[in-house]
Formats: sequence, structure tokens, C-alpha cells
Amino acid sequence: MKVDLIAAGTRMTEAAELARQVRDGGWSGIAFAEGGRTAYLSCGAAALAVPELDYTTAVALAFPRSPMTTAGIAWELAEATNGRFTLGLGSQVRAHIERRYSSAFDPPGPRMREYVLALRAIFKAFQGVEKLDFHGEYYTFTLFNRQWSPGRIAHPDIPIFISAVGPWMLRMAGEVCDGIHIHPFHSVEYLNDVVLPKVAEGAARANRDTAEVQLAVPVMTVVGDTPEAQAKARERTRQQIAFYGSTKNYVPVLAHHGFEDVSPRLNEAIKAGDRDAAAQLVTDEMLDRYAVVSSWDELSDRIVARYDGLADRIVAYFTFADWRRDPSSLGRWSEVARDVIARTGG
Repeated sequence: MKVDLIAAGTRMTEAAELARQVRDGGWSGIAFAEGGRTAYLSCGAAALAVPELDYTTAVALAFPRSPMTTAGIAWELAEATNGRFTLGLGSQVRAHIERRYSSAFDPPGPRMREYVLALRAIFKAFQGVEKLDFHGEYYTFTLFNRQWSPGRIAHPDIPIFISAVGPWMLRMAGEVCDGIHIHPFHSVEYLNDVVLPKVAEGAARANRDTAEVQLAVPVMTVVGDTPEAQAKARERTRQQIAFYGSTKNYVPVLAHHGFEDVSPRLNEAIKAGDRDAAAQLVTDEMLDRYAVVSSWDELSDRIVARYDGLADRIVAYFTFADWRRDPSSLGRWSEVARDVIARTGG
């Protein structure tokens, strides 16, 4: 397995220094999330300073941007990273796409499938392999003059990952994508019982080998060597699980372990602005299902035992927040990353 750090809300001015520390710590790469700040600009700033890492957007929003716009950005990042860039895309939820970005959302699954196919066609046009002549239900691209071409690059086959939780999107990823950015709110059982079988169904439709579809898996951790450190880590993770569990999109992850009755109560508490009450609904059993609970000395053992042979990449979920508070904290995380990589052939 490879081991990445996920960074959210990254300032462009800090991306290069983060990349240098990640490289020096022996990590595989950085996954830049998109929230209040774009993922693409952070990727670019980091890649220009440290091109030897792997970079991905985990994930950038698809629908507010035309596939042509996304393709152009991805093309330049693939060139800047010498082919070490992975384009990670997500659909987000209806409220954000329609009310925050004033963009079309429905139907998210078929729209995302067509978005990925459009990107493939545009990449071929950029490289001069095929004439651009894409006709879909949601996107059509037929005009592409030479003066608008970004030019050929050495690594034009840009991997495309999508975020996927439900069966339809998982099957679609198996059919047309290079990989999936698994949601941080998951369990190993959900990956084995739901994700992998649905990906296999999609791959079979396209006569693909399931191994062609990689899994990048963000991992929430509860780690500490003292009761005080463990308690603080537990509270942070309870808060995060409560937030995710309050969203109806992720009810299947709760239902898979018989926790579906918790979701409406989480939703009610979050809507009322009572995050503490929501966190109290997250039991120790839920923590054990959805996070890796460990001391520092045992953390790499727990990660390897849980994900080796299942994930292609592990993404450390809370590390960036710790680094922002205390840059020296990256040292201990780096020890874990190096150990996992060495033991799994990453």
C-alpha cells in the first residue's frame, strides 16, 4: 500500500512546505481536498516545489465545472507532476451543487458517468489522438481548434477516481473509472460486502479486471499513548462520525452494522447545532467499526491488519489538522507511514 496525507483547506502559501515535509518524511504523496479552497491550486503549488510526490484531488467537485475546464486543469497538473497526478472527482450533494454553486445536479450518477467519458474524449483530443466529437445527454463537445490545444504531454493517460458510496455509483466506477476515493466514513465490512462486489459487477459489464479499479481509503484514527490523549482523540473522531452519520447519503454505512436508527437522531442534533449531543450518540462500538483505535506503537500494525490486500492507498485523515497545530507532529505520523509502506510493498 501507498500512504498519503490528506490536506483540506490548504493555503497555497503553505502547500510547498507541507509537500517538502511529506517528501522528507517518506510518504507516498498528498491528497488535496476541496472545501473552502480549491484542491487544484494547492496541487499545483506543491507539485512545482516537490514534483517527486504523488498528488491527487480528493476530491474536486465535478458538476460546477465543465468537463473541458476540468480536463485543462488536470492536463497541466499531469505535466507538472511528470504523470504523478490523479484526478479525483466527486458529485457532492444536491444542496451544495444547486444552492452554493448554482449548477445542475440531477441525475448525479448518470451525469458523473458521462462526465468521466467526456474527460476521456477531451484528453484524446488534447493529445491529438482523436478528433473531439463527444455527444451525450448532459454534455456535448464538438469544437476544438488547434489554437486552443494545451499541447501534447508525456503522460496523457490521467487516472480518474471518483467518490462513491452507493451501489449505482460503485458499479459505474467499476465500469469506467480507474479508482474510487472511499469515503472516510466506512468500515472494512462495508468495503468487503458492498463496495468490492458492486465494483466487480461494473467491471464485468465492461469486461474489465476488477484489479484495474484501485481503492484509495482515508482512515480516521483514534491514537494516543495516555488516557488524556486517547480521550481527546476519541472526542474528535466521535464528532466527525456524528457529522457524517447525520447525512442520509451515508445511512447505508450505518445500516450495514445495525446502526440505522442512530442517523435521524444525529441529524436532529446536528440541525439543532448541538454537536456535543450528536457526538454522544457515537458509541465505542461505532468507533471501533469506523476508525482505527490504537496506541502509537501499534498503529501501523492495526492499519496493515485492517487494510493490507484491500486498499491500494491509505490516506491519513487527521494528520494535516495536527500538522497545522504543531508541525513537529508530522514526525510520528511519518514513522507510521514509512512502516506501513515498507511492510506492504508500497
